[in-house]
Amino acid sequence: MTEFKHQTVLLKETIDQLQVKPDGVYVDATLGGGGHSALLLSRLGAAGHLFAFDQDQAALTASKQRLLTPANAGKITFIQANFRDLATQLAARGVTQIDGIIYDLGVSSPQFDDAARGFSYRLEAPLDMRMDQTATLNAETIVNQWAYSDLVRILYRYGEDRFAKRVARTIERTRRQTPIKTTTQLAEIVKTAIPAAARRKGGHPAKRTFQALRIAVNDELGAAETSLEAAIKLLNLGGRICVISFQSLEDHLVKSIYREHARKPEIPRGLPIRGDGGTPELKLITRKPIRPSNQEIAKNRRSRSAQLRVAEKQKLI
Repeated sequence: MTEFKHQTVLLKETIDQLQVKPDGVYVDATLGGGGHSALLLSRLGAAGHLFAFDQDQAALTASKQRLLTPANAGKITFIQANFRDLATQLAARGVTQIDGIIYDLGVSSPQFDDAARGFSYRLEAPLDMRMDQTATLNAETIVNQWAYSDLVRILYRYGEDRFAKRVARTIERTRRQTPIKTTTQLAEIVKTAIPAAARRKGGHPAKRTFQALRIAVNDELGAAETSLEAAIKLLNLGGRICVISFQSLEDHLVKSIYREHARKPEIPRGLPIRGDGGTPELKLITRKPIRPSNQEIAKNRRSRSAQLRVAEKQKLI
């Protein structure tokens, strides 16, 4: 297995926006390589605490080795779980309110770079794509067993692929002859389905298909929506939620949820307003997303599509 090394994106920007209180309770919903958690922990005092979530055992193992130092003793709790279970996992530990939370959505560099995980269309591997290695659904099952209509649906919805029908039909035709087992086999199938003119632009022809499969295997958007809604409810007044996304579907989801909770409540005309009745639950801190600097992009090209959106809790509901 590839060593779990990950270049943290928008590191200082994210933790600065979190406005860490030394005695606060915080959550890193996507621990990964532990970069954000390490900086966050350095700003917590002895009374502060961090709950770090990841469903990937490899990420947890690597981050424990990095973060369990004498200086952090007693300040961090590791939780192996999907962040969709945020509220129940925290409640089981007696936590019903938090002062801030960060998300770094999508797949991490070590998951891409470990060929055995099956996330990359460039590396030969079994069609897996599970972030949680104990999950039963993998990409091979979807590719070989799901109906043509379901393939078209996820390719359109999660890959935003205008050639979804052609790709799905080619997959269907191929699997009748022989099972599709590997990443490179699938990548070649997708390549043959896409017109030559379209293959000459827009990056690797299999990129959208692999993105769609990965999102479907891990129910990434569904999990993110459930978790973000739970996180907003858990925030204390003044608490902040910081979300880094890397593709348009994720960013659109984050932006939509923020805007929904930042909308002023509708109050019938003539009804008197008491207290903070007209105050939205959230305040948008970033009207436009924070993006990596040119220097960061030069050091880590994978950061170039990152977008950080921040909101602050200003009303308890």
